Amino acid sequence: MGITGTHTILYTSEPEALRATLRDLFGFDHVDAGDGWLIFAVPPAEMGVHPADGPGHQVSFMCDDIAATKAELEAKGIEFRGEPENAGFGIAATMVLPGGVDVMLYQPRHPTAI
Repeated sequence: MGITGTHTILYTSEPEALRATLRDLFGFDHVDAGDGWLIFAVPPAEMGVHPADGPGHQVSFMCDDIAATKAELEAKGIEFRGEPENAGFGIAATMVLPGGVDVMLYQPRHPTAI
């Protein structure tokens, strides 16, 4: 099959700040596609399909230890909405990235494909 990867996009009113966060705080490797448009290498990915009333999508980051990862990210200035909670599939918390972009961080309890 010709599919070689997955490309996700985060939309924000603060693109420079969000790019700096992904580059400097998360430490994601990147390339400059021109004029400061950074394309980031992200950790391995998996994709689930969930039932819903309408189409949609979500970007989440997984971790092995949500308490430690949250503490590390908070020390770097990442804001969270509340404390991690049991979401059934895992322990989850919402990160607030520049421009008000919400991204779930979770420690999975389900088998992972990666």
